[in-house]
Amino acid sequence: MTTKDDVREVALATAWNPVKKLADLGVRSGHAYTAGFAAVALSMLSWMTSRGKGKAQADRWGLFIGEWAPTFFALGLALKHEEG
Repeated sequence: MTTKDDVREVALATAWNPVKKLADLGVRSGHAYTAGFAAVALSMLSWMTSRGKGKAQADRWGLFIGEWAPTFFALGLALKHEEG
């Protein structure tokens, strides 16, 4: 007879975990945090350098790159959990 624990065990064994895969490849939480801070800096730099080309374009580039930062910070948290 199959129990819930048996089903859970099989599901965990066959599930693909991209965060674990990144950790196995050597990516650490510090790398993701660094990328997050770099994305913030790049967003500000992009916004400042493209201001002369028109406000709409500067705002779009700044926002586009700025949205990378939360993704990298969340990935850093997930990798920290995987390391722990």
